[in-house]
Amino acid sequence: QVQLVESGGGLVQPGGSLRLSCAASGNIISINAMGWYRQVPGKQRELVAAITGGGSTNYADSVKGRFTISRGNAKNTVYLQMNSLKPEDTAVYYCNADVTTWVTRGTYWGQGTQVTVSS
Repeated sequence: QVQLVESGGGLVQPGGSLRLSCAASGNIISINAMGWYRQVPGKQRELVAAITGGGSTNYADSVKGRFTISRGNAKNTVYLQMNSLKPEDTAVYYCNADVTTWVTRGTYWGQGTQVTVSS
């Protein structure tokens, strides 16, 4: 069993910053890639940023230059530093990981953390 636990969401004013964290735990052999997605009501979940095991990153055009994804030294954590936040960044943010366990390889999701950008 693999668990992803997110933290760091909240309410912030436009132009402000937040840092999201996600920690993976369980019977993990390796984590191949991790990422952050977001979803607003009535819309599909969309990729915000992703990072591979080798450190390559990928960002949605809407967040390039404002958000930074990184992984912790233990490689089982991922962070999303969000700067210059805009009201359109308001969403539930989900952590995602491509994990190899002793049994299988699969994609796992966190429970989501709300980010609200409003004055």
